[in-house]
Amino acid sequence: MFPLLPFPSPREVILFALVVSRVAGMFSALPVFGGKRLPLRIRVVTVIAITLVCFPILSLAPPSMPDDTLSLGLLALREVIIGVTLSFVMQIIFAAVEFSGQIVGMQMGFTISSIIDPTNGNQTQIMAVMQTLLATLMFLSLNIHHVFIRAVVESFHIIPLGGWHINAEIISFLTSATTEIFVLGVRLAAPVMVALLLTSVTLGIMARAFPQMNVFMLSFPLQIGIGFIILGLTLAIFFHVLQVSFGSAGGEIETLFRLMAKGG
Repeated sequence: MFPLLPFPSPREVILFALVVSRVAGMFSALPVFGGKRLPLRIRVVTVIAITLVCFPILSLAPPSMPDDTLSLGLLALREVIIGVTLSFVMQIIFAAVEFSGQIVGMQMGFTISSIIDPTNGNQTQIMAVMQTLLATLMFLSLNIHHVFIRAVVESFHIIPLGGWHINAEIISFLTSATTEIFVLGVRLAAPVMVALLLTSVTLGIMARAFPQMNVFMLSFPLQIGIGFIILGLTLAIFFHVLQVSFGSAGGEIETLFRLMAKGG
């Protein structure tokens, strides 16, 4: 009962390639799966496996097939953009987590220290990497990746192949959603920011009261120690804020569906 076997027609091959393009677009931009942490072979096998499972049950309405290769490539590119747009919702949350780690690392004095981020393959602060790994564990433990697998399957019923068009409402939604990076990042880093701000004020008062004390040398281990203590004490708050943000991803995906379907 599998439509691609044993002898697929050219139209079925093109339909399968378009479905692969949409699924690949989502997984290429989805955190955890789209970074450089996973080898390319595993990502390709995952995309093909999910497409093979989903393709027989989609009941796709074939679009008007283009006659030239360029038009077919543009059609596949539009399917990739749909998948990337769906993953953009989760990219915002992980960007906010990294931004929070940058703030915490700067407050604790880790600005000059950096390590290789396994997700993006570039150098970043150690606190940003640590908080991104915590967010990754939360992402997998809550099975948020299942939400996106269901979303990419549902997208074929809402947005048919070749039926997506850009409009001003989608751009406005994505632009306003990007501002959540700074809001969520500050919310995640707020406990450490407040604690270390009070520590800096206290050290400033001590420096005025005891000029002979080397407050500069004392501040480094004190800020690092207090920062880690506050991080440990507020870890439950950190996970709660992430859980609320992950829980809202489903509603934002539905909003994107409505806007993209309207654009078509």
